[in-house]
Amino acid sequence: MRLAKIILAGAMLTVISSAALAQQAMTGTATVIDRMNGSITIQQVQSGTVGSNNGGATERFKIQSKLLDAVHAGDKVTFSVNEADDAKTITKIDVQ
Repeated sequence: MRLAKIILAGAMLTVISSAALAQQAMTGTATVIDRMNGSITIQQVQSGTVGSNNGGATERFKIQSKLLDAVHAGDKVTFSVNEADDAKTITKIDVQ
């Protein structure tokens, strides 16, 4: 019984920590805005590499249309992402 409690506690810590990481604020540049499909492509800022002239990873996210209205291609943004059911959805986005 004690082993089951330890395993359950470890599983809960993993879930809680992954949820906290999912809401971490990220920065990047909006490269493609697809208002018809409710998606945005963002090139994330690469951090930690000095002297690198290539950009970070470019990734496509789902986003609600009300959040998408204020964003245009080329805007630098700060955003939070929630990952559920193998789909990454932006929950908050701010134009810098």
